[in-house]
Amino acid sequence: MLRSVELKDYMLANPIRVKADTPLFDAVHLILVNKVSGLCVVDDKDQLVGILSELDCLKAILSATYNESGVGPVSEYMANDNLITADPHEDIVDIAMEMVKNKRRRRPVVENGQLVGQITVRQLLRAVKEFAAPVDNREH
Repeated sequence: MLRSVELKDYMLANPIRVKADTPLFDAVHLILVNKVSGLCVVDDKDQLVGILSELDCLKAILSATYNESGVGPVSEYMANDNLITADPHEDIVDIAMEMVKNKRRRRPVVENGQLVGQITVRQLLRAVKEFAAPVDNREH
């Protein structure tokens, strides 16, 4: 059984984040070292300004290679239009259904303008696994 239905109980409380002026290859390094599929981009006040995915990074690097140009900062490649965020008190099932419907792998969680977490498909799978098989002694 789910512990609760609130997103805060399943979200990643301290997502990997970068600033918009971070060089793209530094962000790629963070993605690889931390084994995540994307990063939250924040300003100096820890307010969300964008999202950078593995795919964004790959597109940027391939484009730079094809055009024989360098890559710039994260701000040139991050998604920052119409960012969809969640509140930590939202219903996890509603968020999961929206993410599936919109084919999104992650959603930043924002409270009072501050980035407080992130929910990803991986956390949702853990929550569903807990609901479907509450007694499971295997490592996750």
